This record gives sequence, structure tokens and C-alpha cells, in this order.
Amino acid sequence: MKETKVDDVRIIDLPKIKDSRGNLSVIENNTIPFDIKRVYYLYDVPSDAYRGGHAHKKLVQFLIPLSGSFDVILKDSIKTKSVTLNKPNKGLLITSGVWRELENFSSGAVCLVLASEVYDEDDYIREYKAFKNYKGL
Repeated sequence: MKETKVDDVRIIDLPKIKDSRGNLSVIENNTIPFDIKRVYYLYDVPSDAYRGGHAHKKLVQFLIPLSGSFDVILKDSIKTKSVTLNKPNKGLLITSGVWRELENFSSGAVCLVLASEVYDEDDYIREYKAFKNYKGL
């Protein structure tokens, strides 16, 4: 397995087509580096709640803040990084093998998630201690 790091996580700018009637952003096959196999979204998340709290062995995700804002806390075996997502034309590419937590959801926030794989419970690492063991700590 390739050792993935927080530094492998990156913001990808989505095309933004401006128009007096409103803006439009599009995601096509060449926008993100994987084929989309699952799409879901988070909404009505209380401001004091958090989502995520896991890592994936194989799955790659692309998170887009369709509305509002939220923070993504990322961890690898060495580094922790926080990213605030608040622009619907900028998404966060999260590689496999990186722990993620989503928190500080603003009122009305909607997080769209594009995933490289269909749901597979065996791909999840849900306990942080198990994640550290997986990373060799």
C-alpha cells in the first residue's frame, strides 16, 4: 500500500461559469481523478455535531460545500491539518488512508460527497486506535 499523507489531500477548483442568472459549476470525467461510483450528501447537521470520524483503506472522496461551510480535520500518522470548505466551486480531494472528521457546520450547510467506490463496510477504519495500527504506529 502506498503510504498516503495529509499532504496528498488537496483542493480542486471546479469550473465556474458566471452568468447574470447565477453561477454554474460542473464536474466531468476529467475534473477529479476517479470514476464516481457513489454520491451522497450531508445536511441538517447540528452545529455542535461532527461527521466522519473514520478513514478508508481504498475509497477516495471529493467533498463539495454546496451551501454554507464546515471544517474538515485530516490526520495521517504524523500530521494534522484543518481545511475550511465554504465555496461551492472548490472541493476537497481526500485520499485513502487519511483520517477525516467534519465539524463546525454552519446553519444550512450541505456537503456533497463523491466517492470512488460503492459502500463497503470492510473498507472503513472506524476506531482511531485501529487507524494508528493500520498506519504502523
